[in-house]
Amino acid sequence: MNCVKHALIFGGSRGIGLSVAQKFLNESFNVSIVSRSQNNVELALKKLRENKTNNGLISGYKCNVVNELEVAKLFKQIHECNQSVDVLVNAAGINKDSLLINCSQEVLRNITDTNLLGSMITCKHCLKTMIRQRKGTIVNIGSIIGLKGNIGQSAYAASKAGLIGFVKSLAKEVAPKGITVNIVCPGFIETDLTANVPLSNISRIPLKRLGTAEEVAECVFFLANSSFITGDVLVVDGGLSLQM
Repeated sequence: MNCVKHALIFGGSRGIGLSVAQKFLNESFNVSIVSRSQNNVELALKKLRENKTNNGLISGYKCNVVNELEVAKLFKQIHECNQSVDVLVNAAGINKDSLLINCSQEVLRNITDTNLLGSMITCKHCLKTMIRQRKGTIVNIGSIIGLKGNIGQSAYAASKAGLIGFVKSLAKEVAPKGITVNIVCPGFIETDLTANVPLSNISRIPLKRLGTAEEVAECVFFLANSSFITGDVLVVDGGLSLQM
């Protein structure tokens, strides 16, 4: 019987998700990354396979988290390959900064569908596997914007705040099955999405720097291995939320 644990990471082809994938590989997990772009999957697999610190196997899938048929098909593939899903990480997310008055319904729907509905769909289908196993852990990636709000990010804040409420409720639903559900809420993290963060924003951070995706990945791994923590919100922001 294969005792190596398997981590499934949606949004694992870039940014925080990619760093999470690398962390789990370093810790001897088998890892599957998921992206809606096949090209991004291939690029991420190439990068991960070049790393000499890997101790696990890596695979990749193309899947759009807001398409429930695609998500169901993905989990069927995983089940047919006799793979467990010990850890589910939802790191897929998008943002488009704009005042609400200027947002089209399409933009609002895209943000909320990807950031909130997508995670709900992946959790729903993953739970079918985890309940059979009587164990598993789910870690979602939120944002301090979901806790504090921000000008020009009302839709993004709503999606991430909704994700926090979802996590707390789902944690109560599945705790009797031995499954934990938590959320990591990063502040300003150094990724391609924050390349243009003004210096004035960085100066507001008590630690006076951006966080790294690797630091967030450490927190995700911590929660994934914490058997007595569930329904928790772990803020990783260098103290920024203290100033908001």
